[in-house]
Amino acid sequence: MPSEGRCWETLQALRSSDKGRLCYHRDWLLRGEDVLEECMSLPKLSSYSGWVVDHVLRHTQENPLSSETAASSGSTLTLGQPSSGPKSPVRTPTFSPSSSVTPDGAEGKHKFQYTEPMVLQSSRGIKVEGCIRMYELVHRMRGTEGLRQWQEEQERKVRALSEMASEQLKRFDERKELKQHKEFQDLREVMEKSSREALGHQEKLKAEHRHRAKILNLKLREAEQQRLKQVEQERLRKEEGQIRLRSLYALQEEVLHLNQQLDASEQHRDTLKFDLSAFRTRGNQLCSLVSGIIRATSENGFPTAEDQAVAERALQEMRDLLTSLQQEITRACENKRRQDEEAAQEKQQESKMQQGPEAPRETPAPNQGPGGKQNEDLQVKVQDSTMQWYQQLQEASNQCVLAFEELTNSKDSQAKKIKMDLQKAATIPVSQISTIAGSKLKEIFDKIHSLLSGKPVQCGGHSVSVTLNPQGLDFVQYKLAEKFVKQGEEEVASHHEAAFPIAVVASGIWELHPRVGDLILAHLHRKCPYSVPFYPAFKEGMALEDYQRMLGYQVKDSKVEQQDNFLKRMSGMIRLYAAIIQLRWPYGSRQEIHPHGLSHGWRWLAQILNMEPLSDVTATLLFDFLEVCGNALMKQYQVQFWKMILLIKEDYFPRIEAITSSGQMGSFIRLKQFLEKCLQRQEIPVPKGFLTSSFWRS
Repeated sequence: MPSEGRCWETLQALRSSDKGRLCYHRDWLLRGEDVLEECMSLPKLSSYSGWVVDHVLRHTQENPLSSETAASSGSTLTLGQPSSGPKSPVRTPTFSPSSSVTPDGAEGKHKFQYTEPMVLQSSRGIKVEGCIRMYELVHRMRGTEGLRQWQEEQERKVRALSEMASEQLKRFDERKELKQHKEFQDLREVMEKSSREALGHQEKLKAEHRHRAKILNLKLREAEQQRLKQVEQERLRKEEGQIRLRSLYALQEEVLHLNQQLDASEQHRDTLKFDLSAFRTRGNQLCSLVSGIIRATSENGFPTAEDQAVAERALQEMRDLLTSLQQEITRACENKRRQDEEAAQEKQQESKMQQGPEAPRETPAPNQGPGGKQNEDLQVKVQDSTMQWYQQLQEASNQCVLAFEELTNSKDSQAKKIKMDLQKAATIPVSQISTIAGSKLKEIFDKIHSLLSGKPVQCGGHSVSVTLNPQGLDFVQYKLAEKFVKQGEEEVASHHEAAFPIAVVASGIWELHPRVGDLILAHLHRKCPYSVPFYPAFKEGMALEDYQRMLGYQVKDSKVEQQDNFLKRMSGMIRLYAAIIQLRWPYGSRQEIHPHGLSHGWRWLAQILNMEPLSDVTATLLFDFLEVCGNALMKQYQVQFWKMILLIKEDYFPRIEAITSSGQMGSFIRLKQFLEKCLQRQEIPVPKGFLTSSFWRS
């Protein structure tokens, strides 16, 4: 049917129009119920349908459209574009030419006035309405599906955005929490750092306080020590001053005594016709000098060393003056005697010539000394047998030195190493001897005995033996003996109790190796000649330093050691010797006699009492010897020993006292008090540090 064809053409034209090509808006659901009402209401032609039929279809088709078809097409177009404008469910607004606009923007030429939309009642209208509704249904379904997909996509996006926002919120919270944690951690670190700094500062202040307190204590201690030192120096100065004053008094007394001898020689003036006025004048001057020194010191306090030296020089000059006077008197007496003899001979010749040959008269006998006999006196020199024994020991020591001379002077590094190892192996064990337990002492003895027997011993982490060098045994024996004596010189001198453990080891080694004992005696006699006893004499042409060394003094750089140090060393060596002669090694053979026993101690005591005493030396050595060995001698010789003690007290004490100056009376008083106490108790006490049986069980 033509009308049916035009309907589709109208729809095709509407589809090709600008509005037909418009896309559906996805926000059509926002209209809500209005959209649903439009879908359910009867289709109505749009107010533009007439204009579309009159203008659009006229150009696209040859046959013009009737107004009725145009109205139907307009209604269809309106149905095809439900979203083009707002529609009322019953009525549509009246279209006026003034409000209508053409597609090209110009106002419409025709004016349409619709008061009521038309309702299609024909079959063609029903078909058009059906097509329109189908078209709308399809587009509605498509829109619904698109809307659903869009909603789902939006929901997905919303969920994704929500999840992303949630994750970002979590990250934000985490970053915020991390930042807070870092800030808290930084704050805590700052607080801890400040706390540590405060504690460090506090500790520093405490340390500074302790340091300052320590410095103050040191200063106080130094000040106290300085004060005590000054007090001690003042006390020593006073003591030295008193000693010098007493010495000055003794010097003055001796000078006055010598001056009296000068005055006593005046009796020879007339006999010898010799002028003694010069001697007497000088003697009076020296007496006045010493008296003036004493008067000056009594006014100023105590005498100085210079005052004492001046007084000593004055005394020496007085002695020289008296000696010169005696020499002059002797020469004058000799000249007078010679002159008398010549005169007597001349008279005899004259008488012979006058009397002729007669029997000669007997010449008078030579004059005897005062009292008619010579004075008995003690010896000054040592006995010949003792001197011979002393020389034999020194010769044996010198031969031993020559025996290992090649080892000593060797330039070979291996030989030097062997020498050093042997010296350490010999001297270190002796240095370790002290008041230790007996078991330790036995280990030291066994080590020394093994070394001397040729067995290897450990020293410095490696094995050492005297068999490493042919001269090794001689070297070890010499160094071992030297070390024993040196221990007496140093260790025993400082610690008297150490004499007994050193002596018992030395005695045991002496018993098993006699040559070591001879070398010990040789070293002892060389360093302490009073242990022989032997008083070396000064020989003409001998240097003073050499003579002082012979006496036992140590001379370094032309300086002689102090008398106190000298006596201390001599005391240590005599104590060691006195301990050796009374001790035996307890683990040795008791069948053999002691190689150098108490008989040698008795011999030494008897010989030293038969010799003139030495000032300060004899009293010191007698006290040390009797304190260490007196108890053993008392048990061995009993009555004979007490007779010797009485002899010392009654006869020898006056001799010692006569040669001892007032400043050297300490050793004499100590010996005198010791012997008087022993005589009172009738017993010599056991020396301190003596080795008992409990010592060897420890």
